[in-house]
Amino acid sequence: MNDDTLIIGLVSISDRASTGVYEDKGIPALQEWLGAALTTPWHAETRLIADDRATIENTLISLVDRSHCHLVLTTGGTGPAPRDVTPEATLAVADKEMPGFGEEMRRISLNFVPTAILSRQVAVIRKQALIINLPGQPKSIRETLEGVRDADGNVRHVGIFAAVPYCLDLIGAPYAETDEAVIKAFRPKSAIRAK
Repeated sequence: MNDDTLIIGLVSISDRASTGVYEDKGIPALQEWLGAALTTPWHAETRLIADDRATIENTLISLVDRSHCHLVLTTGGTGPAPRDVTPEATLAVADKEMPGFGEEMRRISLNFVPTAILSRQVAVIRKQALIINLPGQPKSIRETLEGVRDADGNVRHVGIFAAVPYCLDLIGAPYAETDEAVIKAFRPKSAIRAK
């Protein structure tokens, strides 16, 4: 791997999937979406873990501090149930909170279900990495990352991933580019590199 490769941690948090009760769908959904969306080189570090706060914290710390991930996407464990502790674990390892991501994910999901208001997703910066808690369902993962489209495929509500590449620029990660047919990365003109 060279220095231009984006290292992305993909963490699926589920008691049942981590013990083999059912197949994890979060990591495959993330890999498929990122494979379509990113046009720059990237490598995934995947982890399937239980809904356990200490395990989640240790996994996030390991992915950022030892695996040197630039971006970590988690899926699962963000609801109000007693075992849902992903946001608490994420905030515990944070240097800075990025509240706009959680606010926007809930706003996007409210286009589809009124229970989106129950979601507690957060995003944070730890060292050189952006960590984002995503929803647990593959359809919801895609919608929050990519946005809401009308029947003709036109974007009605931009997804959160539009802001991710520029955020990564600001924290010193490799320059990430996207396929505009999936999600157009937004950067100020002064931050766009010539192709």
